[in-house]
This record gives sequence, C-alpha cells and structure tokens, in this order.
Amino acid sequence: MSNSNKILITGGAGFIGSHVVRRFVTTYPDYQVFNLDALTYAGNLENLSDLEAFPNYTFVKGDITDSGFVEDLFIEHDFKGVIHLAAESHVDRSISDPMAFVMTNVVGTVNLLNAARRAWRNDIDKHLFYHISTDEVYGELHNPEELFLETTKYDPRSPYSASKASSDHFVRAYHNTYGMPVVISNCSNNYGPNHFPEKLIPLMIHNVLNDKPLPVYGKGENIRDWLFVEDHARAIDVIFHKGKNGETYNIGGHNEWKNIDLVKLLCKIMDEKLGREENTSEGLIQYVTDRAGHDLRYAIDATKLKKELGWVPSLQFSEGLTKTVEWYLSNTEWLNNVTSGAYKHYYEEMYDRR
Repeated sequence: MSNSNKILITGGAGFIGSHVVRRFVTTYPDYQVFNLDALTYAGNLENLSDLEAFPNYTFVKGDITDSGFVEDLFIEHDFKGVIHLAAESHVDRSISDPMAFVMTNVVGTVNLLNAARRAWRNDIDKHLFYHISTDEVYGELHNPEELFLETTKYDPRSPYSASKASSDHFVRAYHNTYGMPVVISNCSNNYGPNHFPEKLIPLMIHNVLNDKPLPVYGKGENIRDWLFVEDHARAIDVIFHKGKNGETYNIGGHNEWKNIDLVKLLCKIMDEKLGREENTSEGLIQYVTDRAGHDLRYAIDATKLKKELGWVPSLQFSEGLTKTVEWYLSNTEWLNNVTSGAYKHYYEEMYDRR
C-alpha cells in the first residue's frame, strides 16, 4: 500500500481496534486514518483521547449495518484500504441475542464489501479489504497436540463464531467472484489495556479490586491461547502491508492456559500489586454453571505468519499479564467510567451535538 492513502478502520473505538488505530496513526503520518465506530456499549473514544489532536486522524460515528450510510462514506472518501474489525464479539451475548450478531458481523461485513466493490470497480487492484476474524470459527480441539491451521475446517459452535465464519466466507466469496483484493486473519484470545470488563481478564481485575466473586465457568478447564493486544496490532500492520492477496493468516500468542490457572496467576499478581496477603484474591473464586456449547480448547499455529512475514509475539504471558494489571491499576478512572457507563453518555452527547 502507498503511504499517501486514506485508510478506513472499522470498530476503531473498541478494544483491539483502538490499538490498531493508534498504531497506524502514530506509525504512518502520511496515512489519513478514518476510524468508523457506532459507539455501542464496547466502543469507547476515551481509548483514543490522545489521538484527537493528530492531523491524520478522523473519527466517524456510524453503523455498518446501515447500507446507505456506508455507501455514502465510500463515495465521499477514496479509501485505498479497509481494516475491518467492527464486530459483536461476546459469546454470552450471542447466545441471548443471536440476531444482533447476524446484523453486525454478517450484514455489516457485506455492506462494507458492496460499498468497496462499487467504489473500487475502476481500479480494484489498487485497494485492499482486510478482514479480522477469530480462531473460534474452527470449533474446538480435542487432541492436545493439535493446533488450528489456516486450512483447518470450519466448525463454529456458537452464534458468535457462526456469524464470524459467515463473514469470512463472504469475504472469500467476494475475492473469488469479483476479484476483490482481500486478506483475512484469525486471532486467538486478546488481552491488554482498554479491554471492556465483560471479558475474562478485565472482569477478574475489576472484581478483585471491588472484592467481588470471580466467576469461573464449569471447573475452569477450558484452554485458550492468549495474545497481547499490542502484538496483535503489530501483526495486523504486517499483514496489511505485506500479506499476500487472497491469503489467510493465523495470529496466536503461543500461550495456552487453562482458565482456572490463568485466574489463579492473575490473583497472585493482583495480591502482589495491591499489597494483600497471599491467596486473598484466590478466595474470591466461585465456580458457576458452564456456558452452553463451551468449547474446551483453542490453540493457534502461527507458523505461516512467522515464516512468510516474519512476525512473532514479543511478550510471554506472565510479562504481558503483569503489564496489563499495572495498566488497570493506573487507570482506575477509566475502569470506573466503563463499568458505570459514564463514558458512553459523554461521547454520545458530544457527537449527537455535531
């Protein structure tokens, strides 16, 4: 991609998206970075308050499920590339409201693809549509030695993963049918600063700080591969600039942990940082009824990304987790604003006035 291009990043006010936006704005001053976000419950412009004065950063409030809005946005701006992160992503929410996931993850993705195809029809080869997905589309692993490859058969087992699998298929279909230049990446569980506290790690940090129970599904034996969010943003950067058209790349942290072991390690770090007696936080652990269709294990093989594009994760999990805890302890105001919803009302009012 040329360094004089307008780049659209969807979902840029969310957890992963905000780190991607920051990386592109600060690393590539010749890019004009447009951050499109609907500012739903997990979208928080407080994550990007440090970028507001950057001349190459523009925020656009809008919903990718609104096809007319998306079409107009592509007509107004000659986007040379799209990095598509906007998604509903919480499995529990997908179980209670699957249609919201169909609308955002499937319909929203197709709206973007349609708008890009029409806007780029005269010089489509000079553009790129980069779709960020999840390892959950592959289903679950039963063999302890097995890893997800880019060629692993899809077997989504929740409404969330089914919606992401569908969006992946649409992106590939537009590549094959219309010649749309695309890349796709499937990542493992992310963690790090600015994570909305409905997900495991920030939820546990928040609850420890407030002496609330630490809910662990089932016996806590589910295994996940954990990827530090800044490493993920760096991988997205590499794939966007060097990835091969039509290819898929798996991004993993090489950090497999059982949920219960992760929570216990987190409790240990929290006790140390808060000056509490050993095992104080661990006493807050409570086992709760397991999630419906809860996959036992995910694990990514990121060999292709390493061999072809030279990316490897920079942090071991204990180091990244400590860094994450320290960030939350230094940003309790951010955490309180997120859990209270104060951030949402402030930015909704600000952008509704514009």
